[in-house]
Amino acid sequence: VGDSYDNALAETINGLYKAEVIHRRGPWRSFEAVEYATLEWVDWFNHRRLLEPIGNIPPAEAEELYYAAADNIDMAA
Repeated sequence: VGDSYDNALAETINGLYKAEVIHRRGPWRSFEAVEYATLEWVDWFNHRRLLEPIGNIPPAEAEELYYAAADNIDMAA
């Protein structure tokens, strides 16, 4: 069993989350407020954040394009 410190990517995302949500928007009044802010951040991170290395598109869109291309390759084979 590992933890996030064993994985550089997970550690980076945890750091971004804490910097962009927890520390910037706190102090928090309730657990529910943290939970809701976390859901909003995850949605933004996956569906609206543009990444230059993948063509200035959100990660979710890149994933959709990847699987669509893989399906096309499977159909051609």
